[in-house]
Amino acid sequence: MCGIVGYTGFQDAYNIVINGLRRLEYRGYDSAGIVLENVNDKLSVEKTKGKVDDLVDISEQLKGIAKTGMGHTRWATHGVPSDRNSHPHLSNNGKIAIIHNGIIENYDTIKTMLKEKGFTFKSETDTEVLVNLIQYFMDINPETEFPTAVRYALNEVYGAYAITVMHEDYPGVLVVGRLGSPLAIGIGEKEYFIASDASPFVEFTKEAIYLEEGHMATISLEKGVDIRTINDNSKIEAEIQELKLSLEQIEKGGYEHFMLKEIFEQPKSVHDTMRGRLIVDEGVIKMAGIWDHVEKFKNANRIIIIACGTSWHAGLIGEYLIEEYARIPVEVEYASEFRYRNPIITDKDVVIAISQSGETADTMAALKLAKEKGAFIYGICNVVDSSIARITDAGSYTHAGPEIGVASTKAFTAQLTILSLIALKLGNHNGNLGNAEFMRLISELDAIPKKIEEVLNTTHELTQNIAKDFISATNFLYLGRGYNYPAALEGALKLKEISYIHAEGYPAAEMKHGPIALIDENMPIVIIAPKKGHYDKIVSNVQEIKARKGKIIAVVNKGDTQVSAMADYVIEIPETSECFSPIVASVPLQLLAYYIAVYRGANVDQPRNLAKSVTVE
Repeated sequence: MCGIVGYTGFQDAYNIVINGLRRLEYRGYDSAGIVLENVNDKLSVEKTKGKVDDLVDISEQLKGIAKTGMGHTRWATHGVPSDRNSHPHLSNNGKIAIIHNGIIENYDTIKTMLKEKGFTFKSETDTEVLVNLIQYFMDINPETEFPTAVRYALNEVYGAYAITVMHEDYPGVLVVGRLGSPLAIGIGEKEYFIASDASPFVEFTKEAIYLEEGHMATISLEKGVDIRTINDNSKIEAEIQELKLSLEQIEKGGYEHFMLKEIFEQPKSVHDTMRGRLIVDEGVIKMAGIWDHVEKFKNANRIIIIACGTSWHAGLIGEYLIEEYARIPVEVEYASEFRYRNPIITDKDVVIAISQSGETADTMAALKLAKEKGAFIYGICNVVDSSIARITDAGSYTHAGPEIGVASTKAFTAQLTILSLIALKLGNHNGNLGNAEFMRLISELDAIPKKIEEVLNTTHELTQNIAKDFISATNFLYLGRGYNYPAALEGALKLKEISYIHAEGYPAAEMKHGPIALIDENMPIVIIAPKKGHYDKIVSNVQEIKARKGKIIAVVNKGDTQVSAMADYVIEIPETSECFSPIVASVPLQLLAYYIAVYRGANVDQPRNLAKSVTVE
């Protein structure tokens, strides 16, 4: 959600910023803009509704004019997507430019005050209010330095933000600050980079500072990086980290879309998630985050899993896993609802937060509440040193590698892998899972990457062919039982996210309590029907669908005959333990959604209105 890029150094700032914005397109956006410090130390601004390519069309004349600049991709919050609401925004005197990710919640009050002081506004955004507030503090006291005015302004606002600000009277200087939204500072040789994540500058440097919550920094070639606290201006020593990200990881590698690349990376990403943690030969699961705090889990009154979207679906499967094998009560909550329903939380609770980015604003807000109430906080996320990773008491990284496609694929199966490891580890430790069954299950889990690879090899072309028959569909129904009910929810989410076809997931048994009224010869139904679990019940559901002429796409185990005989389309997957079947079954559903979207001409990697990292509530 929104992307920030900034640069000061010796290279052409235009090229750095534009290429950086392209690297951040995956985050989701509806407009783009750039501001550069030209040869006269004035600010040159171009911005437009649309894509980075549209920005390039109107801004190429800015090439080579500046060594300092910044750019932005906006995902609309305050004000519709338009040229005038796009970032950067200038102050009334035209000297200060700002780009901003997040929401200023008290912007209206500040805007009213500024209007009374004679300020005018060209946009509907909260961001323009902030840049004029900075000017206001410099106007009322001409002795106020630019970074100080930024700090004063940030102390007057509340909400969430990552900002980068330039002033034409302070050439080569960038001022940044963050509260609730991520911001990274790349440290090069006689150059500095600013970005929402490290992807825009990974080819130039392997060193970065991840700005901490409530901190700001003044960056210049002359003085380097000066980090201060926003509230009281205390100086902070910079902690420089080595980037693990590589350029190869954030490029498509010959695939048409990042989403397809990431679907095919799942054998590796699931293997990498288990590597060093699951050691079958020794019969152990080594997870420091769990083992160091195993008594917290063992003695917990309950475990609360909080997440959003795809991560919430992973949490539902985690509930099944932990309750079955560890016998600890689990509740799964939408993070966006959790903090607003006055939940009962005690210091006997363990809260597990799941987030691909580690920056999800709703999940962060829920975690802060749980922490205030004394709960033990455990995080599962994919991005090292993210906000959720920092706020938690312990946790596990999924090691799925960068996920660029907005619709999550490999992060989901990696999350399921971590949750499986946690459930089996806890179950074996507390005696609810005997050694023989534990060994059988970890051997099954260890085989999952090869089974995913088999699915990719055998269903890739098949799902393409099936997809061609459904490009004109307007509705889909996804059904599953037990562990595969959440997998049905996830399959439906994938389809509607990227193809814009309405889709719903249901427990198969609930079909007769309402959704069956929708079934006719025009309704495609995807049903997940592995041999393990509730197979006989699923057979009955398929018969009910066939009686109403529904079009059945069945995901079944290899060699299945009963459901396959009734289905219109059959996708076979290898057999595995029921608890791991969602990991394997999800892969062909991802491919099916992908190819339906491709054949409908949708922008698969950047679906409309969606953002990869939702950093506002």
